[in-house]
Amino acid sequence: MKAVVVGYGAMGRIIASMLKDDLHSIVAIECENKSLNDVKGDFDVIIDFSNPANLDMIYDYCKANNKAVVFATTGYTEAQLAKINDLANYAPVLRSANFSLGVILLNKLVKEITPILKDSFDIEIIEAHHHHKVDAPSGTAKMLLNSVVEATGFTPVYGRDGYSPRKPDEVGVHAVRGGSIVGEHDVMYCGEDEIITLKHSAHSKKIFAVGAIKAARWLEDKSNGFYTMEDVLFQNK
Repeated sequence: MKAVVVGYGAMGRIIASMLKDDLHSIVAIECENKSLNDVKGDFDVIIDFSNPANLDMIYDYCKANNKAVVFATTGYTEAQLAKINDLANYAPVLRSANFSLGVILLNKLVKEITPILKDSFDIEIIEAHHHHKVDAPSGTAKMLLNSVVEATGFTPVYGRDGYSPRKPDEVGVHAVRGGSIVGEHDVMYCGEDEIITLKHSAHSKKIFAVGAIKAARWLEDKSNGFYTMEDVLFQNK
């Protein structure tokens, strides 16, 4: 697999190192100084671990050249997400809010148990990240929230303030920022006299690189369309 990594921050450097160690070809570029049009030679797939400001560049290039792209960036607006979905008409596209294999499994478990517990358990989502993270709630928390809302129709409540009692058809979402926390996500099901918690803790950013590379390998020979990490892990397509 020949890969181009868009963005050469912490995650970009980890992915570049892992690909080189696995004897894959790689071109790592910093989008502040270069664009995909500057890449010399052919390649199979783009892995984007940069920021939403680079979407237009990636969209234009992939649409024109029919290149597969793995979107690992978070913080997109609704309009940008619509643009990513549109790109799937012209190229193989895979986007995920989180590339940890454990988080994808966590989300699958949330989808399975929420319909069972929704009538007798209150549901709260708590996420924690390092103090440099700029978006809140995290993309992963939003993914988990979407799974809960799809199964329940509950109304999201972001943080809690004031004196209003909790309503039974709410799902709370809470963000914590501090220190060097890599990433923690809890989905709590709180019933009478018992609590069930689904929890994932990331101890290294390497787990996200492992998932992104796995996604890229899986995507490189796929036809145009929109794919997710659930497709990669559970062979949905």
